Amino acid sequence: MNTVTYEEVLSLFKETDLRMQETDRQMRETGHQIEELGYRFRELERVTKEQSKQISGIGNKFGYFTEGLALPSMERILTEQFGMTTIMPRARTRKNGEEIEIDVLATANEGINLAMVVEV
Repeated sequence: MNTVTYEEVLSLFKETDLRMQETDRQMRETGHQIEELGYRFRELERVTKEQSKQISGIGNKFGYFTEGLALPSMERILTEQFGMTTIMPRARTRKNGEEIEIDVLATANEGINLAMVVEV
């Protein structure tokens, strides 16, 4: 059996201390990296939410634009070919807390009693 000297034990303690210091440094660095990732993730969420709103707004504007282009032709067809007397673009209705928007609602009550819904 080998005998371990005081100097060897002291050397092992110093080596262990150095390794623990390195481990502490690495843990602090990892903590900073995790904080940075958290910040980047929150920023990504913010940007994604903002872009979603912008894209939604563009989609709504494009929908209104398309409806505006189609409405004159729809009005003519609904009145001339189907005898509609009332034409309501963007009609909205609410029921039980929910709302829907109908692109065009047309009605004719004089002898026809008919309603038509057009979705663009």
